[in-house]
Amino acid sequence: MNTKRIVITGGPGSGKTTLINYIEQLGYPTMHEVSREIINEARKEGIDQLFLTDPMLFSQKLLESRLRQFDKAKQIDAAYVFYDRGTPDITAYMDFIGARYSPEFEKPCFTHLYDCVFLLPPWELIYTKDNERYETFAQAKKIYKSLYDGYKKYGYTIIEIPPAAVEKRSDFIFNYLKNTL
Repeated sequence: MNTKRIVITGGPGSGKTTLINYIEQLGYPTMHEVSREIINEARKEGIDQLFLTDPMLFSQKLLESRLRQFDKAKQIDAAYVFYDRGTPDITAYMDFIGARYSPEFEKPCFTHLYDCVFLLPPWELIYTKDNERYETFAQAKKIYKSLYDGYKKYGYTIIEIPPAAVEKRSDFIFNYLKNTL
């Protein structure tokens, strides 16, 4: 089976993880966001915000994890596999903070391709901060722009999912996939 790789991305507090979890509850295979795991591992080593302290190390760990997810998905026999963020998110976040990075971060964005990218815009109504989400809502809007520009840079068509209840967002995705892929 030719499994389609579907990315769901968005800035912090856009409802992305809630949507991925809902899609998983519907029975679809998903690849979950790994940044919180990396952040919590760093905290155990005494580093409060690894992305802010050492963005290259954080991004390298993210890249390795996302490439493992990409390879793991090759074993999935399903119509779709959904990713909570893709490899272009890494360079988009580094662009957001103005970090310079080596081509090793961009290369997978051209070689490990996704079939469809859905982008969730900032949604102030549901935005909250927590231990891993330190960005303000204003920063979340800038991250959204970096994500949009980042995926465009790698040639992706971006489908924006408007704010709505999780069921409506899920219906939007599956209607699009049914009519397009």
